[in-house]
Amino acid sequence: MKISSSGGLTAIAALALALTAACAPADSDGDSNDASTSAASSLADCQVDDLPLLKDGTLTVATDDPAFDPWFSDDDPSNGKGFESAVAYAVADKLGFAKDDVTWVKAGFNQVIQPGKKNFDFDINQFSISEDRKKAVDFSSPYYAAAQAIITLDSSPFKDAKTLDELKDAKLGAQVGTTSLQAVNEQIKPSTKALVYDDTTKAVQALQNKQVDAIVADLPSAYYLTAAEIDGGTIVGQFQPETGDQEEFGLLLAKGSKLTPCVSAAVDALADDGTLKQLEDEWLDQATDVPELK
Repeated sequence: MKISSSGGLTAIAALALALTAACAPADSDGDSNDASTSAASSLADCQVDDLPLLKDGTLTVATDDPAFDPWFSDDDPSNGKGFESAVAYAVADKLGFAKDDVTWVKAGFNQVIQPGKKNFDFDINQFSISEDRKKAVDFSSPYYAAAQAIITLDSSPFKDAKTLDELKDAKLGAQVGTTSLQAVNEQIKPSTKALVYDDTTKAVQALQNKQVDAIVADLPSAYYLTAAEIDGGTIVGQFQPETGDQEEFGLLLAKGSKLTPCVSAAVDALADDGTLKQLEDEWLDQATDVPELK
């Protein structure tokens, strides 16, 4: 199934509606609210002065370093440009924070998904929601759904692969701790053990140095990498992880955080009022002509 802006957000909105209905306060007469009213009711209980924040009056948001397009722009999360930067500020706004009340900190991807105390209120960094990760951290309602993509060079013998089976003999690479790496190991199952990298930059370098035949990343990142980072790079195709119909990204919080319900309510409200779709259309604007690999 090919991913599109409308298709991805339809899935998100449906799940957001279910999550909101499950956690929102019930009406006294027993009638259920529509999605927008439920989200608003939940947010009404989330006043800035009452939120369990790392620092009073300030929303501390984390992401990785460097911060890549199209998720962020100019490696500056605080400028509000790029999909995830814009989403973070939209969540902050729903929770009652002005832009100047948001502080950004850096946090490595692999470190953040481990259990333990966090130096932020939430982290936004293309974290795929999974049952295994939920054992160590909390996730908000999903704000985006994405497919995985295979990236290689124009000179690669694997550039014309039509199926995942045709990639079994390829030497593949992916970032540590990601759904991309899990998809390589569980779906492609290459004959040579996949190479694992600390971040996308190192994976790209390995591809350019021909240490790997291809790397795997989410589709929006693949568009950016082949357009701006990889000389002679091409997207072989896309595929959906077997763990669900679509890979969904959520804001990450410390396990058991009392802030999680309010952050989820904010994301739900952004799905309900169309903001998430508007931001996706503005910052991701994905083409839909990438073939699906079976």
